Amino acid sequence: MKTTGDQQLVKRINRSVLLRLLRAQPGLSRARLAAESGLTKSTVSLLVRELLDDGWLTEAAEPVNDGIGRPSTPLRIHEGVRALIGVEIAVEVVRVACVTLQGEVLHSAQQPLASNSPGQAAQQTARMVATAYEGLRALDLQLVGVGVCTPGAIDHDTGLVLFAPNLGWRQLDLLDLLTRAMAKAGLPPVPVQLQNDADAGALGEYEFAQGEGEDPLIFVSCDVGVGAGIVSNDRLFTGAQGMAGEIGHTIMQIDGPLCSCGRKGCAEAFIGLRALRNHPMDLSRSGHYLGVLLQNLWTTFNPRAIVVGGKSCDRHPEFLQAAQKTVAAYSESAGMTPPSIRVARYGPMAAAVGAAALTLHEYLRPMHPNSEARRARAGQALSPP
Repeated sequence: MKTTGDQQLVKRINRSVLLRLLRAQPGLSRARLAAESGLTKSTVSLLVRELLDDGWLTEAAEPVNDGIGRPSTPLRIHEGVRALIGVEIAVEVVRVACVTLQGEVLHSAQQPLASNSPGQAAQQTARMVATAYEGLRALDLQLVGVGVCTPGAIDHDTGLVLFAPNLGWRQLDLLDLLTRAMAKAGLPPVPVQLQNDADAGALGEYEFAQGEGEDPLIFVSCDVGVGAGIVSNDRLFTGAQGMAGEIGHTIMQIDGPLCSCGRKGCAEAFIGLRALRNHPMDLSRSGHYLGVLLQNLWTTFNPRAIVVGGKSCDRHPEFLQAAQKTVAAYSESAGMTPPSIRVARYGPMAAAVGAAALTLHEYLRPMHPNSEARRARAGQALSPP
């Protein structure tokens, strides 16, 4: 029996439960944490002491009356100790964001993507992350991990980019390239995670929501490519091969315009950034196609919220407005209440901030399938030879 290992896993699970409660409800006392988590008061007291000593938590100077027994001390996530770094490798640009555990952006930067050569893209990313890390060190903040996202179908468990047509990448072990490049750039041995850009955007909206996150939630990225990230039951829904949410390559018109993937009539050919650039006067029509796509996502997944981001929406607000009108018309016809449809909270940095949230999402869910293997692989890749 792995008694010691099992006990350590139980402790990690219980610690993550308390951290997640305090992220959603800052100011809970030890008594409230015990009541909300179902853990014993003695267990909560011991774990809180460890989390305080480790710098994860901080406590208020003055006790308050929380309605459970005598006055108690409110607890909060300590934002002055740890931070996250997120990266988006997009088709035309690389974005980096340094983020607190509660989603405050401390620093952001972007550069044109110098080359879509995988090795050069990884080296450029590593240099930008190294610069961001030096900024965190200057603030005396510890780096929890680095999340990276890119468009296309990603196998999160293996770090393979299965299919990224707009970058010309297929069956590419991008995680290995990134971790090696970051090790050479002087990054400490922290976990590195890789995910699809829309999936990352969904996690950013979900993890850094005020209070309890909306679940189910769908993030739609309208950039050069078009994709969706889906959070359901507190998890990303990625599908069997990481290809769930590739809505940009769903067919919206038989024998329609040619898409970058080689097929005709894909959603990307109507609402991707290239389509909007080629037909700038047809924003209302393109917005209608986006609305049709959102209505299909609504009826398929029944989400509480759909968040739309990417350059298409950042540059053309009327594009999303036309889509919202289309969904409202379908809603009225069906006599049903549609989900909330809104613009991304972090604007152009949505995917980069979401990539930072990816590391936190993994850390707070130690029972996630294959999370241990991913953390071990990331740590080994970043360790100096």
